[in-house]
Amino acid sequence: MAKETPENDAGWRLDNSYARLPKTFFSILNPTPVKSPQLIILNIPLAASLGLNSRELQSAGGVAALAGNIVPAGALPLAQAYAGHQFGHFTMLGDGRAILLGEQLTPRGERFDIQLKGAGRTPYSRGGDGRAALGPMLREYIISEAMHALGIATTRSLAVVTTGEPVIRETVLPGAVLTRVAASHLRVGTFQYASARGNPGDLRSLADYTLWRHFPDAEHSDNRYLALLRSVIARQAKLVAGWQLVGFIHGVMNTDNMALSGETIDYGPCAFMDAYDPETVFSSIDVTGRYAYGNQPHIAGWNLARFAETLLPLLHPDETQAVSLAQDALSAYPDSYNANWLAGMRAKLGIFNAEPGDKDLIEDLLDIMKEKRADYTNTFRGLTTGDQRETALFGAGEFTRWREKWQARLGRQPQTADAANKLMRSSNPAVIPRNHRVEAALESAVKHGDHTVMAKLLDTLSQPYAYSAEQDEYSQPPAPAACPYKTFCGT
Repeated sequence: MAKETPENDAGWRLDNSYARLPKTFFSILNPTPVKSPQLIILNIPLAASLGLNSRELQSAGGVAALAGNIVPAGALPLAQAYAGHQFGHFTMLGDGRAILLGEQLTPRGERFDIQLKGAGRTPYSRGGDGRAALGPMLREYIISEAMHALGIATTRSLAVVTTGEPVIRETVLPGAVLTRVAASHLRVGTFQYASARGNPGDLRSLADYTLWRHFPDAEHSDNRYLALLRSVIARQAKLVAGWQLVGFIHGVMNTDNMALSGETIDYGPCAFMDAYDPETVFSSIDVTGRYAYGNQPHIAGWNLARFAETLLPLLHPDETQAVSLAQDALSAYPDSYNANWLAGMRAKLGIFNAEPGDKDLIEDLLDIMKEKRADYTNTFRGLTTGDQRETALFGAGEFTRWREKWQARLGRQPQTADAANKLMRSSNPAVIPRNHRVEAALESAVKHGDHTVMAKLLDTLSQPYAYSAEQDEYSQPPAPAACPYKTFCGT
């Protein structure tokens, strides 16, 4: 069993509000200690924002806490129970390899979950070993921190430590534990779990807790649970629009992977799109393309409908009235998503005001990009810098005609060309975590113990809108490959 540290030099200030929910929602247990923990990477700026002492976290005791060998003072470790539709099929689930230590209270009065991913078996492991491999944990660290830098709501990564123990997947791999930081781990699947168990009191307790945790302004609404539904819908519409705007593909949008806080969560087979194609899929397990890039907005709406179903008993005593309220709330999702997406696309093109033809202008560009297999990120980068020589659109007649329409559109707004370009630079990343760059960093770290490639990549991705000369080499798409790029869950 993990030991509790008597000291708090690292700055842990943990509360355990989730543990005050009905006990059906969790199982209390300590992480399983590991053989020989070693720190691979620590997110020093994030540690500081959490009120943690990075020097102490790098000490033997600090690393032991990040590995699960020591339980920080004030922690009440637990595994959360939840359910979910996985590729459309409902099942009861839970944290099969993750332990929530508690909620860190920051100097700014914020509250963040501190979770150890890969911390050992739990009652929800379903035959799994409860462990994680180093490669997928470093991958989550890289992608989640890149998403944060891009300005997209996301869980974050505080640290990755190796365990000194192997994990057996297709091959023998080095084991690791990731420390994940999240606004919370409340999911659509958490509500599905409560609904499936059929206890109205538990469902109400969970809803009240979610309101307190994430939507305090909604607590005083005439129908607080309807306000909860509407708030979650609004956050998801903004989040998924953000994904689409940077070409991010989550890969496994199961309902248990949709956080009610509106954060991107569970970086498994995720990746960023190179050539623009709405049918792009990277995940090896998504054989039907259910979670393809172009399907993500629709799937988010489907997931939200499942969330609304769980709230029906709370929305109104009369089921017919409850369904009507839920449908009315859900009907706002497409418009909310489209408004977020359209506003973001206007910004990517330097457009400040709205005209009726803007959507057609944007979709015409996307159609040309798809036809020419133009790189998504670099097309907008080229529009921003004025250099189209290295994109697939250079010299294409249809693109030349589109560009003339775009320039005429910019000329009809009162803002200057410099202002439009400034807007584009703040909306179009010069770099994203290119899949081949991420793989190179992981191979260097996992196979050769060389973390310098990853460190340089993380530094480059930390300022995606800088447009510095040093970023140019990281903006290049991969060379054509004989086989399509595939990602894996890493479980």
